[in-house]
Amino acid sequence: MTTRGGITQLTEDGIRKGGFSTPWDAPMIPPFPFRFRNAEILTLYWRTDPAAMAFLLPPPMEPVGDVACVHIYKMNDTDWLGPYSEANVMFGARLSGRTGAYSPYLVLSSDVGVTHGREIHGQPKKLGEPKIEFRGDLIVGTVTRNGIDVLTGTTPYKQHPCDPAAMKPYFDFATNLNLKAVDHIDGKPAIRQLTSRRLSDFVVHECWRGPGTVELRANAQLPVFRLPVIEPLEAFFWRADFTLVPGEIIHDYLGGTA
Repeated sequence: MTTRGGITQLTEDGIRKGGFSTPWDAPMIPPFPFRFRNAEILTLYWRTDPAAMAFLLPPPMEPVGDVACVHIYKMNDTDWLGPYSEANVMFGARLSGRTGAYSPYLVLSSDVGVTHGREIHGQPKKLGEPKIEFRGDLIVGTVTRNGIDVLTGTTPYKQHPCDPAAMKPYFDFATNLNLKAVDHIDGKPAIRQLTSRRLSDFVVHECWRGPGTVELRANAQLPVFRLPVIEPLEAFFWRADFTLVPGEIIHDYLGGTA
């Protein structure tokens, strides 16, 4: 076996192993697990239209409730990816007694994160510019794509500390549900799955609760406006460490329930 510059020559067994990614001598996709440290997160909830939720949800999943949320992350220190930012729009969903949160839209500033999310989880990630800013006594979160502030959210700066257990009053956002779709090179469907994953090894360093506002602007390439703001609810600002670990297949459209 030949080694050059610290890289061992590729083998057929290496290609068949889990966690393999190309280019093989400088892989794009991180293997599990990888750790996020000192992430700052702004979580904003709003009441929306249950019919809009049902429209966006892949069957046979069903919507739960009438509340949507967005997590805007400032990832300060992440294995492989380095510092970047991300936004995950979610709402409650269930499948055969399993409940969690479905993600119709995700946007982030890292090409590695976009690739990993789409190829591994099936998350509909696209490049964009999520931001968290502290403007005097206000925390402001924005999600920008194509030069348009698609989402703007605000909450007061650190007025009311709270127990981290209070951050999920409407649905369990820790269980993330996604639709994974990949084709073969000849155009035939290769993967059509509903997937599930949970972050692990959570350490929450601080958590603050307050009123929140959410404003959406139309963008055909990031149509978060399809989940209209009927009533802004509440917001949480928190700082945490967590680990991304392998998930599971919960439904296989090509082969029955996993």
